[in-house]
Amino acid sequence: MLDLSSLDLEEIATALADQTDYEHRWLINPQNGAVVFWTSDTGIDGQTPVDLDELDLICIDPLPSYIWYQDMADFADQISDDRAGRRLARAIQGKGAFRRFKAELHEEYPHLLPAWYAFREARARRRVVEWLAANSLIEDDAAARFLDEHPEPNVQ
Repeated sequence: MLDLSSLDLEEIATALADQTDYEHRWLINPQNGAVVFWTSDTGIDGQTPVDLDELDLICIDPLPSYIWYQDMADFADQISDDRAGRRLARAIQGKGAFRRFKAELHEEYPHLLPAWYAFREARARRRVVEWLAANSLIEDDAAARFLDEHPEPNVQ
């Protein structure tokens, strides 16, 4: 089992959120928690192609985009500025929701960016810990402690 405090939760969160289409994978070493980036052309060292089956690493498959979409919807619903909440909720309707949400925040509500980043990062860290526990990479007790100490974020 890995020690939760020694893991790079931000890097694993990046892997869980990676929705790009090209042939690559994020992998984690179950022995030391190191995260590596693999492509079919360059392997994990950036130079030597290697089959995934030859590696004793665990794939970090991205979570479905609707999970990350829900963060935007919940943020828009929870912010105290009703007008901003309505506009952000409209921005995430239909195709291009992620781009429009980001543009709306940056252009119209930059003062909400710190709250959005804190909200998104707190949820991402919780997802990482849940993923690590579900894949038996950390002790369930360590995951439960982390989740208790880092409750679901609230937006002011």
